[in-house]
Amino acid sequence: MARRERRPDGGGWRAWRRRPGAGPRGRLIALLAVLTAAVTALHRFVPNAGPRLGSLVENFLPWTGALVLVLALCALARRARVALVVLLLPAVVWAVLFGPLLLPDPPVEKRTLRVAQHNVADDNPDPAGTARTLLAADADLIALEELVEPALGVYRKELAARYPYRAVHGTVGLWSRYPITAHRSLDIRPRGVDASWQRALRAVVRTPEGETAVYVAHLPSVRIGAGGLASARRDESAARLGALLSAEELRRVVVAGDLNATVDDRGIAPLTSRLAVPDRGFALSFPEPFPVARIDQVLAGGGSVPRVSTLPSTGSDHRPLLALITWDAPDRR
Repeated sequence: MARRERRPDGGGWRAWRRRPGAGPRGRLIALLAVLTAAVTALHRFVPNAGPRLGSLVENFLPWTGALVLVLALCALARRARVALVVLLLPAVVWAVLFGPLLLPDPPVEKRTLRVAQHNVADDNPDPAGTARTLLAADADLIALEELVEPALGVYRKELAARYPYRAVHGTVGLWSRYPITAHRSLDIRPRGVDASWQRALRAVVRTPEGETAVYVAHLPSVRIGAGGLASARRDESAARLGALLSAEELRRVVVAGDLNATVDDRGIAPLTSRLAVPDRGFALSFPEPFPVARIDQVLAGGGSVPRVSTLPSTGSDHRPLLALITWDAPDRR
């Protein structure tokens, strides 16, 4: 009887364990893939009490796609075939949630409104250059935040010829090609903030499609620290603005401003539950020069926002946005 040669690697279970990607690291990649898919798809179930982890995750939710790519590279390096298969799960979840933002722009319809939105920054060293960038966008409406003197005077001068109608209250303002028939300041202050804090307005603009209510708002800033996301004041202001929107009588509504939140952040659900968010475009706006999130927003009621894009950088720490709004139907005459 021939003697059976002994395999140098020991054969059997020990040999299988030595295969690349079959050990603990391959299993760890697969576990992280499943966790990424769960967080992306079920982010609303991430608790928001205390450190507001839910809101923190939601502000960076699109970046789970980058995490999938990193895990895929690790799986390839480890030759972890099973992990690569498991990674299809978060990839599909991401594609369903965020893939539409990458689709080509839809055809432009006739009933449209072009809205530029920009937090110009109160320390902007070049307000005149910022105004020229906004003029080049050829928007119908321009919403600005962090307006302070003497820069406010510069914006008034530079924008006046093309935008003869304007409304400024506190540190927010609206410039329009179309007549502004009424405007007023809105009180969205969080508790404990004095009356000098004026960061929201409502204006009625007579557009070719009829009267449109335009809200310009700058919600309180948030901070990320050891205690998590400090967003309570922003959420309170968002709730107050949402209450005003619920009482709005005009059918067409535009909300433009620095909301200090992405549209996925449940903190501004009082707004996003009532208004349409952009269908196309990531348009990351903050911070300059490497934006990681779009916290500047243009939302619409009575219509949709087919696309949003960023404009060239200015002297601000935010990038300006240009959004296209299409209305559902014209007013009946």
